[in-house]
Amino acid sequence: MKKMFILLILSLVMGITVFGENVDILIKNATILTMNEKKEVIENGVIVIKNSKIKAIGNEKLLSKYKGKKVIDAAKDIVMPGFINTHTHVSMVPFRSLADDVPDRLRRYIFPLENKLVSRELVYKGAIYGILEMISTGTTTFADMYYFEDEVAKAAELIGMRGVLGETVIKNPVADAKEPYGGIEYAEKFIKQYKNSQLVTPAFAPHAPYTVEEEYLKKVTELSKKYNVPVLMHIAETENEVKQIKEKYNKTVIEYLDSIGFLTDKVVAGHVIFVNDSDIKILKERNVGIAHNMVANIKSAKGVSPALKMFDEGLRVGLGTDGPMSGNTLDLVSQLGYVAKVHKLNSKNRAAMPPYKVVEMATIGGAKALHMEDVIGSLEEGKLADIIIIDTKSLNMQPIYDYYSAIVYSMLPGDVKTTIINGKIIMENKKIKTYDVEKAKKDLKTLENTVKKEAEKL
Repeated sequence: MKKMFILLILSLVMGITVFGENVDILIKNATILTMNEKKEVIENGVIVIKNSKIKAIGNEKLLSKYKGKKVIDAAKDIVMPGFINTHTHVSMVPFRSLADDVPDRLRRYIFPLENKLVSRELVYKGAIYGILEMISTGTTTFADMYYFEDEVAKAAELIGMRGVLGETVIKNPVADAKEPYGGIEYAEKFIKQYKNSQLVTPAFAPHAPYTVEEEYLKKVTELSKKYNVPVLMHIAETENEVKQIKEKYNKTVIEYLDSIGFLTDKVVAGHVIFVNDSDIKILKERNVGIAHNMVANIKSAKGVSPALKMFDEGLRVGLGTDGPMSGNTLDLVSQLGYVAKVHKLNSKNRAAMPPYKVVEMATIGGAKALHMEDVIGSLEEGKLADIIIIDTKSLNMQPIYDYYSAIVYSMLPGDVKTTIINGKIIMENKKIKTYDVEKAKKDLKTLENTVKKEAEKL
């Protein structure tokens, strides 16, 4: 009897009961798509979450070993890693749907409106709304480039979103830096402020090779090594960019950036449309991450990136939405079918880009692009618990013969039921738990009215 009492006391102290070890969340009856190297799918699976990480993953036997404070019965729904949006400008939500399809929209509308309206308030409220949109559609990590990026960080931490957030560096005076290249100093302060955040990874975001001079690209490279932070940049995105670099340096964009030592394993390159086989070889050798933005690229008629070739050759390729003015939506779900179908059409091969590859790009591929595959992107013991649950019983999801095919070709953004980030339930049964969605809508409406008035003057 005395031994039993001692064992009981020890078990309570260690967080273990006669019913099993106490954990925060236990997901059962799940169809688990692990996205691990073995491509394991676990039927009737169980995921155990403690603190911010996946404590265990497996079959029903785990139910006898762990007791969850919160138990989620997935009822055979798909449970998988959250989607990773590797390139966006989330705070541009207030400008969404403005002047779509207008030639030279960037200079005629975007730049003038940004110069007039971008402020801490707009960036923060835009980020709040955009982050909620991403969470509601299954994105658990996003990479962002914009101004006042500390406001984006504030919004991300408040809601509970994971973000790689890059402060823009550009040669022109902008909203948060009145001097050319003032973004470098701003970024350094931002990096020091958020370097130890659980959710935010601060970064430098030089805009593009044609808007940041060589001297400052080298400076950003040097500082990224000093602070051990990522560098996000638009690279090989437009024909005009390619032309400018060719005329000035007689090199491709990739050759030029490599010649100045810019391409490192800290770089995440957005778009990468205009590259040849030699460029791809350089990108692989330098271990550069690639953010493939299919919908934004084709909407603007820029072209189709050789992302499939890069992926098949072992480069770090993830998916991105680009900003809400470029691709309009911030959810990756509506991107998936385009990624598969356009690459099939582009290669004239029905078998090209099978669904599994698309889902891989949206999850572990995105983690690799951000150089974060050791901690996110797949459901494995010890990784951070960034997990989504997908409703498989909606009208559009039935029947399911192949899980990956259903996700890529049948799934709609509203089929995401639950979003867990860093071990915390941010959305459950399609209801955001960490922020008032109606408040976000009202705040956006106020910004919309302001933008509309200014746009009418252009």
